[in-house]
Amino acid sequence: MAPVTIDNIRKSYGNLDVMHGVSVDIEDGEFMVLVGPSGCGKSTLLRMIAGLESITDGSIRIGSRIINDVAPKDRDIAMVFQNYALYPHMTVRENMAFALRLRKMAAQEIDKRIEQAAGILGLSALLDRYPRQLSGGQRQRVAMGRATVRDPQVFLFDEPLSNLDAKLRVTMRSEIKSLHQRLRTTTVYVTHDQVEAMTMADRIVVMHNGVVEQIGTPLDLYDRPGNLFVAGFIGSPSMNFIEGTVRLGQRATFSGPEGFAMDLGEAHGLEDRQHVVLGIRPEHLTIASEGIPAEVAVVEPTGSETLVMAQCGIQNVTCVVRERLPVKPGDTIHLNANTDALHLFDPHSGERLLS
Repeated sequence: MAPVTIDNIRKSYGNLDVMHGVSVDIEDGEFMVLVGPSGCGKSTLLRMIAGLESITDGSIRIGSRIINDVAPKDRDIAMVFQNYALYPHMTVRENMAFALRLRKMAAQEIDKRIEQAAGILGLSALLDRYPRQLSGGQRQRVAMGRATVRDPQVFLFDEPLSNLDAKLRVTMRSEIKSLHQRLRTTTVYVTHDQVEAMTMADRIVVMHNGVVEQIGTPLDLYDRPGNLFVAGFIGSPSMNFIEGTVRLGQRATFSGPEGFAMDLGEAHGLEDRQHVVLGIRPEHLTIASEGIPAEVAVVEPTGSETLVMAQCGIQNVTCVVRERLPVKPGDTIHLNANTDALHLFDPHSGERLLS
């Protein structure tokens, strides 16, 4: 186990700059998730840690050693890929043993490590099967087992669950997190799925267009997003955004389009008639007998929750309710908001306002 230090990393392909001074400190034994939309640079950063991409500028350390020019095989890392990357002509046992044999490890030690990893991952009964005889989830566990037996300083996961169905993804999330809790190996995990990131990470790095937007624990990012991008990316369904102005009186209020108004409470540091973007998460809106009138546009029951998409004048909003309300498209409802859960952002910079 070892910390990973990413210091002002830049990456260019000719005249095209794709990484713009990324710095991240990953603690020893931490499960760090890199998350962001396609093309944000998260997989490129992971591949630079692995040594599969060159570094244009900056440095990466594993422990105290700078690894910029160290060959991938000498970095003491193990990587789990999206497509499993198993050798089809080898059994599960042979796939797991391959890297250890290349190291010329003693056969007795190889068998010991394989049996131990297979026991942890539930592969003991599958060691003599070939990859074609396994399900997607079993293949992914084999790929994890092949990484585990190497006992590396750092695990790297490159969107390992994207090829699995929804139910199996939930199961594998738990298995990967459970494996980390047992081994406590420093782990860097890449995904575009923010729900996956929220449920698995000790801390999350949110990336966008080759820069780090915010780093924090899952609940830090959920409760106090630093800018509009993070606020819109973290959370499902996405946060509602409404542009308007602040009106100051005995209490601050938000005034949006067509009479849309909300109480901001004691919002210190704001100016009268200041232009802002109000953010409110769907789960912090409630349907009540009085409040902001809205016309129901779409109702999406999911079982435990119901998503209601409604229109307040020209403003579209989404709310999530746990009650099974008898509402249908065309009905008029009234919305109230939890004023303690409102977010305000600068419409020009996108940065969070207020502390």
